[in-house]
Amino acid sequence: MLPSLLRHRWMDDDIEAFRAQVRRYIAAELAPHLDGWRRQGYIPREVWRPFGELGFLLPELDEAHGGAGVSLAYQLVVQDELAKAEVPANTAVHNLAAHYILDYGTEAQKQRWLPRLASGELLAGIALTEPGCGSDLKALRTRARRDGDAYLIDGAKTFITNGFTASLLVVAVRTGDAGSRGVSLVVLETDDLPGFRVGRRLEKLGQHASDTAELFFDGVRVPADHLLGEKEGEGFVQLMSQLPYERLLLCVPAAAVIERAVELTLAYTQQRKAFGQSVFDFQNTRFKLAECATLAHVVRSFVNDCIQRLLDGQLEPEAAYMAKLWCTEQQGKVTDECLQLFGGYGYMAEYPIARMYADARIQRIYGGTSEIMKDLIARKLGA
Repeated sequence: MLPSLLRHRWMDDDIEAFRAQVRRYIAAELAPHLDGWRRQGYIPREVWRPFGELGFLLPELDEAHGGAGVSLAYQLVVQDELAKAEVPANTAVHNLAAHYILDYGTEAQKQRWLPRLASGELLAGIALTEPGCGSDLKALRTRARRDGDAYLIDGAKTFITNGFTASLLVVAVRTGDAGSRGVSLVVLETDDLPGFRVGRRLEKLGQHASDTAELFFDGVRVPADHLLGEKEGEGFVQLMSQLPYERLLLCVPAAAVIERAVELTLAYTQQRKAFGQSVFDFQNTRFKLAECATLAHVVRSFVNDCIQRLLDGQLEPEAAYMAKLWCTEQQGKVTDECLQLFGGYGYMAEYPIARMYADARIQRIYGGTSEIMKDLIARKLGA
């Protein structure tokens, strides 16, 4: 059985109908433009407006905040279909930023930003990483200093997805002393914001249609009521509380890409001839594809189970860490094995398998490296 045919109890007819709508829209309106977006290095912000107006950006928000009030499964279906079509994870970052506001914002903040995020009027990014601070967010140096009824922000961020195209940023800043208790989250609307500057759009190994940029804050003045939470110093806890869901937003694309890689490689090896027979007829090819198909099946089963546990409120952080670690590692392994079966064509960027191979590499780095995942899992083992 192909992994894409695996059913799980969270998959009902409504979700599958929604999946079909998303798939049709991506095929008609996004996929034909991907090559041009890769060449220019970003997807224009306005592309997401009709996507949002159709209810695909944030369907899980309640109706009062611009959504449809459905479960998180609908958002994960969107990410699944985008990944299968090679559309990068820009909307996943947008989604996470919205969830920080949803979970920790005041009602006034929710009303101000969530409907505009759901409609695509605003595109969001999350500014965490700094030139000298990656996974160790307790060491961040971008500072927000209170000045009357505002904060003045100074510092720099790097490797920021949507950094070039975003019009709203959730920014991690230091509002107190060193360590985790001095970290806060502040929301900025960046269009024509004095003191805010987008630096270079960074050239990457893969994910070429996804803009990744440097950001600079030079005395950026933002109203004090843009602070997320009841008081300063809650940012680290806010960030940590979203990690299980964030990990799952990376596992779902891993499953989708693995499945797509196997499908493409099966089709290619069946039609490609070598020494008087198809490449698929060689025992080595069949054995390699059997291994990859098995991994695809197990990854999808694991991801489906994690989705159900998330919906049931029972997804433990450690299970999410394990899923992020293992699924992304398998994504790298399968895309590598499949590329090998394409031979020289697999190394050509015009072939999807080459792009999928390059795009997969970041999955073991962003959202917490594989090494960080192992350390977090080990901490629980030793508790």
